[in-house]
Amino acid sequence: MLTKSELTKQHILETVAPIFNRYGYAATSMSDITSATGLTKGAIYGNFENKEDLAIAAFKHTIKKLMSRIADHINKSESPLKKLYLIADFYRDYYRISKTYGGCPVLNIGVDANNQNSKLLESVRIVIERIQDQVATIIEDGIENGEISSEINAMQYAKRIDSMIQGAIFMTYTMDDEFYMKDSMNQIDEMITNELKT
Repeated sequence: MLTKSELTKQHILETVAPIFNRYGYAATSMSDITSATGLTKGAIYGNFENKEDLAIAAFKHTIKKLMSRIADHINKSESPLKKLYLIADFYRDYYRISKTYGGCPVLNIGVDANNQNSKLLESVRIVIERIQDQVATIIEDGIENGEISSEINAMQYAKRIDSMIQGAIFMTYTMDDEFYMKDSMNQIDEMITNELKT
C-alpha cells in the first residue's frame, strides 16, 4: 500500500513525464506542471528538489515503463537469436507505442538535453549504454550456445542495431511515416539472418 506522499509523487510523474517528453525541458514551465497536476509549486517541490530533478525522475519513469514492455516482448523466447528478432518485432509497432509516452524518450530527451542540460543528457547516455549492453549480452549468449557466429563482435553489433533503431525512430517521427521504422526492422532481421546466425 502506497503512502499519500508516494501516491502524490507517482501522480506527478505519470502526469508530467509525457509533457517533458513532448515539449522538452526548457519549454516545460512550472505553470505547465502545476496546471497539469492540479498541485501547487510547494507540493511539487515537496516531492522533487527542483525542475531538473523532476525532469530526470520523469525521464527515468518513462524509460522504466518502456523497458518493461520491451522485456516482456523479448522474453517470449528463451533463444538469444529469437530474442534479437523479437527486438526488431517490438520496434515495428514502436511509433504507436511511443506516442502514448509523448514520443520516444531516448530521442526526444537526448536531443533536447544536448548542449542544454548535462545531467539530463547523462541520464539518457546511461540508458543508451544499458540498452546496448543488454543487446550485446543477448548476442554473447547466442555465441555461447552456438546460435550466433563466434566471429561476431557482440558490442559492435549491439551498437549497430541500436543505431539503426534510433535512426529509424528519428525518420519515422520527422516524416510521420512508419515506412522508415518497418523497413529498418526488416533490415535488422536480414542482418541477423545473414551476418549473425550460424
